[in-house]
Amino acid sequence: MQYRKFGNLDGVEVSALGFGCMRLPVVSREEKDVIDEDRAVAMVRHAIDQGVNYIDTAYPYHEGQSERVVGKALKDGYREKVYLATKCPVWMLKKQEDFDQYLEEQLEKLGVEYVDFYLLHALNRQRFEEIVKKFDLISCMERAKAAGKIRHIGFSFHDDLEVFREIVDFYDWDFCQIQYNYADTEEQAGTAGLEYAASKGLGVVIMEPLRGGKLAVPAPHLAEVFPKEKKPAEWALDFLWNRPEVSVVLSGMSTEQQVEENLEYASRSHVGMLKEEDMEMYCRAGEIFNTMALVKCTRCEYCMPCPSGINIPEIFSIYNRTATDGKNAAKELYKAQETKADACIRCRRCEKVCPQHIGISAMMLEIQEEFQD
Repeated sequence: MQYRKFGNLDGVEVSALGFGCMRLPVVSREEKDVIDEDRAVAMVRHAIDQGVNYIDTAYPYHEGQSERVVGKALKDGYREKVYLATKCPVWMLKKQEDFDQYLEEQLEKLGVEYVDFYLLHALNRQRFEEIVKKFDLISCMERAKAAGKIRHIGFSFHDDLEVFREIVDFYDWDFCQIQYNYADTEEQAGTAGLEYAASKGLGVVIMEPLRGGKLAVPAPHLAEVFPKEKKPAEWALDFLWNRPEVSVVLSGMSTEQQVEENLEYASRSHVGMLKEEDMEMYCRAGEIFNTMALVKCTRCEYCMPCPSGINIPEIFSIYNRTATDGKNAAKELYKAQETKADACIRCRRCEKVCPQHIGISAMMLEIQEEFQD
């Protein structure tokens, strides 16, 4: 495993690969997907045994079960081997006192006395102005740090560059977490935000390095851009590890094979590993991806469960396939969906929590029209 400095934090070195616990393996029970706990625990522990020392989870992951399973994985001496990160569900706070209530619940579920890295989760302008500032959550974070319940203060982010800079400048953060990959260099914080945060001394954690898996198993005409000497997933991860501003790259690993492959890729990683012609290749790949993606969904599943029973990420995935596989092939997949886009009741609950700010209800209308007989 290769290790990197974490911004300006003295004595903190994190593994190039971090284990993101938003996409743990699942099994179906009583018509519902739940975490396959034995597999998940074994996968996390194996990654730690191989040198991964940054484990990332959050309150809402796997409908509130991720933290509990991560806590199980960190028993038997594994807690002492890692930096543990989790996140305050900012959008769920109705008053300042809720901060402490959620933190205590998280510590209990994780079975730990403290969290190394605690983030204000998925900040955008509205949450920053109407919740973080209104409830003075920075003071809450500082009190929790003084009490020994958290050690480092940060935030994760989903908005534009202007908002990102405002948040970075608002407080002397230890670190931040941003969505970044070769297809998102101009989206959200983007390359400019990555460089800005690093220039301020923040450790930078990267999420969605594979765009919800779309860059790991790309469409054929996107895959053709990359030489066959590496798999598309490794090319995508190398794009991030090449940059000195990147502290740790999170990967949401769902299978043992993904863990093994990512460990291997990380072992070969280092800053400056790419050539100038490689960077030109990434630019071409990013352009191709962004012209073929009809909906920029990352399958984070924050929108789930839908009250109407729509599998929103799957519907979007099928719709995107019209650009790569053709309308007829996508339509056959759409027909197999038990609940289709026309079941949308426009409640917009999903839109309030979508990190990509997708107009989901409007897209459902568009998809319904596209696939109707």
